Amino acid sequence: MRIATWNVNSITARLPRLLAWLESTGTDVLCLQEAKTTADDFPAAQLRDLGYACAVNATGRWNGVAVISKAGLEDVVVGLPGGPDYEGVQEPRAISATCGPVRVTSVYVPNGREVGHDHYGYKLRWLEALREAVTVDAAGERPFAVLGDFNIAPTDEDVWDPALFVDSTHVTPAERAALAALRDTGLSDVVPRPLKYDRPYTYWDYRLLGFPKNKGMRIDLVYGNAPFAAAVKDSYVDREERKGKGASDHAPVVVDIDV
Repeated sequence: MRIATWNVNSITARLPRLLAWLESTGTDVLCLQEAKTTADDFPAAQLRDLGYACAVNATGRWNGVAVISKAGLEDVVVGLPGGPDYEGVQEPRAISATCGPVRVTSVYVPNGREVGHDHYGYKLRWLEALREAVTVDAAGERPFAVLGDFNIAPTDEDVWDPALFVDSTHVTPAERAALAALRDTGLSDVVPRPLKYDRPYTYWDYRLLGFPKNKGMRIDLVYGNAPFAAAVKDSYVDREERKGKGASDHAPVVVDIDV
Protein backbone atom coordinates (compact mmCIF):
# COMPACT_ATOMS: atom_id res chain seq x y z
CA MET A 1 0.00 0.00 0.00
CA ARG A 2 1.40 3.40 -0.97
CA ILE A 3 0.61 6.38 1.26
CA ALA A 4 1.86 9.92 0.68
CA THR A 5 1.64 13.44 2.04
CA TRP A 6 1.95 16.58 -0.05
CA ASN A 7 1.47 20.28 0.56
CA VAL A 8 0.37 21.25 -2.95
CA ASN A 9 0.19 25.01 -2.28
CA SER A 10 -3.15 25.36 -4.13
CA ILE A 11 -4.85 22.34 -5.62
CA THR A 12 -6.30 24.53 -8.36
CA ALA A 13 -2.86 25.63 -9.52
CA ARG A 14 -1.40 22.16 -9.13
CA LEU A 15 -4.26 19.99 -10.41
CA PRO A 16 -2.74 18.79 -13.72
CA ARG A 17 0.49 17.86 -11.94
CA LEU A 18 -1.40 16.21 -9.09
CA LEU A 19 -3.52 14.04 -11.40
CA ALA A 20 -0.49 12.99 -13.44
CA TRP A 21 1.49 12.23 -10.29
CA LEU A 22 -1.25 10.08 -8.79
CA GLU A 23 -1.52 8.07 -12.00
CA SER A 24 2.22 7.62 -12.45
CA THR A 25 2.97 6.66 -8.84
CA GLY A 26 -0.04 4.44 -8.11
CA THR A 27 -0.55 6.14 -4.76
CA ASP A 28 -3.39 4.58 -2.76
CA VAL A 29 -3.84 7.31 -0.14
CA LEU A 30 -2.74 10.94 -0.29
CA CYS A 31 -2.87 13.33 2.65
CA LEU A 32 -3.01 16.78 1.07
CA GLN A 33 -2.41 20.21 2.60
CA GLU A 34 -2.86 23.85 1.64
CA ALA A 35 -5.72 23.20 -0.76
CA LYS A 36 -6.48 26.95 -0.91
CA THR A 37 -10.02 26.27 -2.08
CA THR A 38 -13.45 25.57 -0.62
CA ALA A 39 -14.88 22.10 -0.15
CA ASP A 40 -17.44 22.89 -2.87
CA ASP A 41 -14.72 23.86 -5.35
CA PHE A 42 -12.43 20.95 -4.53
CA PRO A 43 -11.86 18.89 -7.74
CA ALA A 44 -13.54 15.76 -6.40
CA ALA A 45 -15.00 14.84 -9.81
CA GLN A 46 -11.61 14.78 -11.53
CA LEU A 47 -10.18 12.67 -8.73
CA ARG A 48 -13.20 10.38 -8.79
CA ASP A 49 -12.47 9.73 -12.47
CA LEU A 50 -9.14 8.25 -11.34
CA GLY A 51 -10.86 6.08 -8.74
CA TYR A 52 -10.30 8.26 -5.68
CA ALA A 53 -12.78 9.27 -2.99
CA CYS A 54 -12.15 12.55 -1.17
CA ALA A 55 -12.68 13.78 2.36
CA VAL A 56 -12.13 17.53 2.49
CA ASN A 57 -11.84 20.20 5.16
CA ALA A 58 -11.42 23.49 3.29
CA THR A 59 -12.96 26.95 3.40
CA GLY A 60 -10.76 28.82 0.93
CA ARG A 61 -8.04 31.35 1.66
CA TRP A 62 -4.75 29.88 2.84
CA ASN A 63 -5.49 26.57 4.51
CA GLY A 64 -7.42 23.40 3.68
CA VAL A 65 -6.60 19.70 4.03
CA ALA A 66 -7.88 16.49 2.48
CA VAL A 67 -7.55 12.72 2.42
CA ILE A 68 -7.72 11.29 -1.10
CA SER A 69 -8.11 7.50 -1.19
CA LYS A 70 -8.82 4.60 -3.48
CA ALA A 71 -8.47 2.18 -0.56
CA GLY A 72 -11.75 3.13 1.08
CA LEU A 73 -12.80 6.16 3.09
CA GLU A 74 -14.64 5.67 6.37
CA ASP A 75 -15.06 7.18 9.83
CA VAL A 76 -14.14 10.66 8.63
CA VAL A 77 -13.50 13.28 11.30
CA VAL A 78 -13.40 16.83 9.96
CA GLY A 79 -11.33 19.26 12.00
CA LEU A 80 -9.30 18.80 15.15
CA PRO A 81 -11.42 17.66 18.11
CA GLY A 82 -10.82 20.08 20.96
CA GLY A 83 -8.68 22.27 18.74
CA PRO A 84 -8.26 25.99 19.46
CA ASP A 85 -9.77 28.83 17.49
CA TYR A 86 -7.79 31.59 15.85
CA GLU A 87 -9.58 34.92 15.48
CA GLY A 88 -12.83 33.23 16.37
CA VAL A 89 -12.74 30.19 14.06
CA GLN A 90 -11.10 26.80 13.96
CA GLU A 91 -9.05 26.92 10.80
CA PRO A 92 -9.35 23.92 8.43
CA ARG A 93 -6.08 22.25 9.34
CA ALA A 94 -6.93 18.62 10.13
CA ILE A 95 -8.96 15.72 8.79
CA SER A 96 -8.88 12.02 9.66
CA ALA A 97 -10.15 8.93 7.85
CA THR A 98 -9.83 5.17 7.76
CA CYS A 99 -8.56 3.92 4.41
CA GLY A 100 -8.79 0.16 4.30
CA PRO A 101 -6.50 -1.27 6.99
CA VAL A 102 -4.93 2.08 7.87
CA ARG A 103 -6.14 5.21 9.65
CA VAL A 104 -4.56 8.54 8.75
CA THR A 105 -4.75 12.13 9.92
CA SER A 106 -3.77 14.85 7.44
CA VAL A 107 -2.50 17.99 9.17
CA TYR A 108 -1.39 21.46 8.20
CA VAL A 109 0.11 22.80 11.42
CA PRO A 110 -0.08 26.59 11.87
CA ASN A 111 3.03 28.43 10.70
CA GLY A 112 3.45 30.56 13.82
CA ARG A 113 4.69 33.56 11.81
CA GLU A 114 7.22 34.80 14.39
CA VAL A 115 8.13 34.05 17.98
CA GLY A 116 5.88 36.05 20.29
CA HIS A 117 3.13 36.52 17.70
CA ASP A 118 -0.39 35.40 18.63
CA HIS A 119 -0.15 32.83 15.84
CA TYR A 120 2.90 31.29 17.50
CA GLY A 121 0.95 30.73 20.71
CA TYR A 122 -1.91 29.35 18.63
CA LYS A 123 0.53 26.93 16.98
CA LEU A 124 1.62 25.53 20.35
CA ARG A 125 -1.98 25.20 21.55
CA TRP A 126 -2.93 23.51 18.30
CA LEU A 127 -0.11 20.97 18.66
CA GLU A 128 -1.22 20.17 22.20
CA ALA A 129 -4.76 19.56 20.94
CA LEU A 130 -3.36 17.33 18.19
CA ARG A 131 -1.46 15.30 20.78
CA GLU A 132 -4.62 14.78 22.79
CA ALA A 133 -6.69 13.95 19.71
CA VAL A 134 -4.39 11.17 18.43
CA THR A 135 -3.54 9.50 21.75
CA VAL A 136 -5.97 6.59 21.39
CA ASP A 137 -5.10 5.81 17.76
CA ALA A 138 -1.38 6.19 18.45
CA ALA A 139 -1.52 3.52 21.14
CA GLY A 140 -3.83 1.22 19.16
CA GLU A 141 -3.20 -1.99 17.24
CA ARG A 142 -4.40 -0.63 13.89
CA PRO A 143 -1.73 1.02 11.69
CA PHE A 144 -2.11 4.76 12.16
CA ALA A 145 -0.13 7.80 11.03
CA VAL A 146 -0.27 11.57 11.26
CA LEU A 147 1.03 12.99 7.99
CA GLY A 148 1.41 16.52 6.74
CA ASP A 149 3.13 19.86 6.81
CA PHE A 150 4.12 20.32 10.45
CA ASN A 151 5.94 23.64 9.90
CA ILE A 152 8.62 22.36 12.30
CA ALA A 153 12.06 20.95 11.53
CA PRO A 154 12.61 18.21 14.14
CA THR A 155 16.39 18.75 14.44
CA ASP A 156 19.08 21.15 13.26
CA GLU A 157 20.01 18.59 10.61
CA ASP A 158 16.60 19.22 9.07
CA VAL A 159 17.42 22.78 7.97
CA TRP A 160 20.03 23.74 5.43
CA ASP A 161 21.79 26.30 7.67
CA PRO A 162 20.79 26.24 11.36
CA ALA A 163 22.59 29.52 12.04
CA LEU A 164 20.13 31.36 9.81
CA PHE A 165 17.14 30.11 11.82
CA VAL A 166 18.21 31.17 15.31
CA ASP A 167 15.27 32.75 17.17
CA SER A 168 12.94 31.94 14.26
CA THR A 169 9.84 29.79 14.19
CA HIS A 170 10.07 26.18 12.94
CA VAL A 171 13.13 25.41 15.10
CA THR A 172 12.39 26.79 18.57
CA PRO A 173 12.71 24.55 21.64
CA ALA A 174 8.99 24.93 22.37
CA GLU A 175 7.98 23.73 18.91
CA ARG A 176 10.37 20.81 19.02
CA ALA A 177 9.17 19.92 22.50
CA ALA A 178 5.61 19.81 21.13
CA LEU A 179 6.79 17.35 18.46
CA ALA A 180 8.49 15.25 21.14
CA ALA A 181 5.26 15.20 23.15
CA LEU A 182 3.40 14.02 20.05
CA ARG A 183 5.90 11.20 19.56
CA ASP A 184 5.49 10.24 23.22
CA THR A 185 1.93 9.11 22.46
CA GLY A 186 3.47 6.13 20.66
CA LEU A 187 4.42 7.65 17.31
CA SER A 188 7.80 7.55 15.59
CA ASP A 189 9.30 9.62 12.80
CA VAL A 190 9.33 7.73 9.50
CA VAL A 191 12.35 9.46 7.94
CA PRO A 192 12.36 9.23 4.13
CA ARG A 193 15.25 8.70 1.75
CA PRO A 194 16.34 11.95 0.05
CA LEU A 195 17.02 10.45 -3.44
CA LYS A 196 19.59 13.24 -3.96
CA TYR A 197 22.04 14.94 -1.59
CA ASP A 198 22.40 13.78 1.98
CA ARG A 199 19.32 15.23 3.70
CA PRO A 200 15.65 14.45 2.92
CA TYR A 201 14.42 18.02 2.68
CA THR A 202 10.78 18.42 1.71
CA TYR A 203 10.45 22.20 1.30
CA TRP A 204 12.50 24.77 -0.61
CA ASP A 205 11.58 28.46 -0.82
CA TYR A 206 10.72 29.79 -4.27
CA ARG A 207 13.07 32.72 -3.71
CA LEU A 208 16.85 33.02 -4.15
CA LEU A 209 17.25 29.74 -6.04
CA GLY A 210 16.32 27.81 -2.91
CA PHE A 211 15.67 24.56 -4.75
CA PRO A 212 18.62 24.49 -7.17
CA LYS A 213 20.96 25.35 -4.29
CA ASN A 214 19.24 22.78 -2.02
CA LYS A 215 18.50 25.36 0.65
CA GLY A 216 15.74 23.26 2.11
CA MET A 217 13.97 22.11 5.25
CA ARG A 218 12.38 18.85 6.35
CA ILE A 219 9.01 19.99 7.65
CA ASP A 220 6.65 17.54 5.92
CA LEU A 221 6.59 14.59 8.28
CA VAL A 222 5.11 11.12 8.71
CA TYR A 223 4.57 10.08 12.33
CA GLY A 224 3.41 6.47 12.57
CA ASN A 225 2.41 4.27 15.48
CA ALA A 226 4.18 0.97 16.16
CA PRO A 227 2.06 -1.18 13.78
CA PHE A 228 2.46 1.43 11.02
CA ALA A 229 6.23 1.80 11.52
CA ALA A 230 6.67 -1.99 11.55
CA ALA A 231 4.91 -2.23 8.18
CA VAL A 232 7.10 0.37 6.42
CA LYS A 233 9.06 -1.09 3.51
CA ASP A 234 10.36 2.12 1.99
CA SER A 235 9.98 5.88 2.22
CA TYR A 236 11.34 8.66 0.06
CA VAL A 237 10.98 12.32 -0.86
CA ASP A 238 9.82 12.59 -4.48
CA ARG A 239 12.17 15.44 -5.23
CA GLU A 240 11.44 15.24 -8.95
CA GLU A 241 7.98 16.68 -8.33
CA ARG A 242 9.53 19.90 -6.98
CA LYS A 243 11.14 20.55 -10.37
CA GLY A 244 9.84 22.48 -13.32
CA LYS A 245 7.26 25.13 -14.06
CA GLY A 246 4.22 25.21 -11.81
CA ALA A 247 5.66 23.10 -9.00
CA SER A 248 4.64 23.43 -5.37
CA ASP A 249 7.35 24.61 -3.00
CA HIS A 250 6.95 21.26 -1.20
CA ALA A 251 7.74 17.78 -2.51
CA PRO A 252 5.60 14.72 -1.78
CA VAL A 253 6.77 12.27 0.89
CA VAL A 254 5.92 8.70 -0.10
CA VAL A 255 5.69 5.71 2.25
CA ASP A 256 5.24 2.10 1.11
CA ILE A 257 3.81 -0.22 3.74
CA ASP A 258 3.02 -3.93 3.75
CA VAL A 259 -0.40 -4.40 5.38
